[in-house]
Amino acid sequence: MRVLITGGCGFIGHNTAIYLKSYGYDVIVFDNLRRASSFAIERLEVYGIPIVRGDVLNSRSLLDVLGGVDVVVHAAAYISAFESMRRPLLYFRNNVLGTVNVAYASLLRGVKLVYVSSAAVYGDQAVLPISESNPPNPISVYGLTKLLGEEVVRYYSRYGLKYVILRLFNVYGPGQSSEYAGVIKRFIDRTRMGKAPVIYGDGLQTRDFIHVRDVAEAVRLSIEKNNENEIINIASGKPITIRELAYTIIKYVNPNIKPIYRKQRPGDIRHSYADITKARKLLGFNPRISLEQGIRELIQT
Repeated sequence: MRVLITGGCGFIGHNTAIYLKSYGYDVIVFDNLRRASSFAIERLEVYGIPIVRGDVLNSRSLLDVLGGVDVVVHAAAYISAFESMRRPLLYFRNNVLGTVNVAYASLLRGVKLVYVSSAAVYGDQAVLPISESNPPNPISVYGLTKLLGEEVVRYYSRYGLKYVILRLFNVYGPGQSSEYAGVIKRFIDRTRMGKAPVIYGDGLQTRDFIHVRDVAEAVRLSIEKNNENEIINIASGKPITIRELAYTIIKYVNPNIKPIYRKQRPGDIRHSYADITKARKLLGFNPRISLEQGIRELIQT
């Protein structure tokens, strides 16, 4: 089976490409390379995964590259909630219009679409844990663009597009860029340099972290299972406060450091953790990498 991954030189994209390759898939990566890391490109080359340079905003190149493809995993997106509040037009153009092009091209080519969405679509929720039936309430431009992307995908399903939407919670693992990395990568980098990890807010906000290899497994299951036109949470289902996370990393890297606190940033969600009952039921998904195991692996690399 041939799989195309848009944004395949990004953090989630390249890890997923390598994972699918290990299962025997014929994988092609499609990326404009503007925010690609040399780490990701080198890993893809080592595994013999071809990289096609192109942009999801170019509908013609998408149609061309989708010829002969069975499934497209749409992971191309700008992902910083903080940056999105400062550069909203950039995010609407890339994340929404890009998804229009990918969904429409997938429809024309008869290709199944796995859309990589985000828990950012939920925003702050009164009912926890968050299930797929919770009403979306994005508080960042990034979250809004991912929700609009979902609506685009669902719209084209009226005309025959087959899709699975995966709402990823806080993904971490090898290959996150320093500039756009999640909080785990930033905390590890600072403590390694002997600097205090910076917590925005009081540190009692919760997150649900999921290792990128578990995400790649969820993508594989979404491809292989016969579920169609579903929205599914992908997470560990286990919340941790940012303060607890900081001290866990400090424990392994530099026990003499204490975190410092800064004002909460616009677009930051207070509490976020998932109900993954649907993922277990429909996909047979079961997260395999614990947070402590994943953190230790990152520290050792």
